Amino acid sequence: MSNYSVIASSQSWIEGEAIRQLEQTSRLPGMRQAIGLPDLHPGKGTPVGAAFISQGCFYPHLVGNDIGCGMGLWQTDLPARKLKLSRWADRLHGLEAPWGGDRAAWLADAGVEHVYTEALGSIGGGNHFAELQQIRQVPDSEGLAALGLDANGLCLLVHSGSRGLGEQILRAHTDTHGAGALQAETSAAQAYLTRHNQAVAWGVANRALIAHRFLEALGAQGSRHLDVCHNSVTPLSFQGEACWLHRKGAAPADQGAVVIPGSRGSVSYLVQPTGDPALSGWSLAHGAGRKWSRSETRGRLEKRFSAQDLTRTELGSWVICERTDLLYEEAPQAYKNIDQVVQDLVDAGCVKVLAILQPLITYKTRR
Repeated sequence: MSNYSVIASSQSWIEGEAIRQLEQTSRLPGMRQAIGLPDLHPGKGTPVGAAFISQGCFYPHLVGNDIGCGMGLWQTDLPARKLKLSRWADRLHGLEAPWGGDRAAWLADAGVEHVYTEALGSIGGGNHFAELQQIRQVPDSEGLAALGLDANGLCLLVHSGSRGLGEQILRAHTDTHGAGALQAETSAAQAYLTRHNQAVAWGVANRALIAHRFLEALGAQGSRHLDVCHNSVTPLSFQGEACWLHRKGAAPADQGAVVIPGSRGSVSYLVQPTGDPALSGWSLAHGAGRKWSRSETRGRLEKRFSAQDLTRTELGSWVICERTDLLYEEAPQAYKNIDQVVQDLVDAGCVKVLAILQPLITYKTRR
């Protein structure tokens, strides 16, 4: 019997290369199950948008170089009835510069060892962002209220990871072990897990500091209501056996509500996991998933749009991104349909939608 599967409908476009990578990964020694989610797309040898369950060993390369990457959601005290997008955009500067506060103390307060403080509080490149959002639709008002969220106030969604720390950890592993597995009870495995767990905690602390800096720039305050990691490896009891769950671009389905964003030009979904999480590998889609590679996206869009065209979206939201490569490579057109991704999860009995959030200002980087 095959030990890999994909949770997606026939309406979802899943690349053949992503399926090939999923099947190939499912054949690694010790691999019990590989599950592709509706945002599945090809990665660098390993698909993104997938969960992998192994027994007796685990694979750091399946977690990747951005250990602890994830998303946090804050309720702000900015009222939705008084939008000041132009003024707020003008105030948002410097989130890519070193934070002037006590970074070591910030990490210590978060229970993180004093490691890799240089990039703390910065968003990073790629698809990372801090986005001010407005709750536009509330299909489940009771579920939203249970999270303590108020539809009359704006939200802040932060997507970032462990920055260069995760890269350091993966490189140290691959320099010695390559893409091979770590046997679970060995000292090498325990050493990796110690560093991995610090990177996960560092990512949580980093997202909190990004939110603090963003809101401080607007003269606002906020409270964190969720924070989930989508690049990690954790212990798992699977079919009565001690196993390991790798999430590679996959949000948890066993830790409460999750935000699944589309792109800077589409809505995000706040969902509550439902049903048996084992059916989806205890995981959910973490976004829409890329439709085009970064190089392909830039090649396609530079012929059609100026950089200035891409600083506003069809939804009327503002995009703060003064790196031309990121402006093109992370354009909305590069991503799949988030509505279909979420509908696939709903139809599979994996989630129910609590609220739909629309972007107002997406901050990526200033010069």
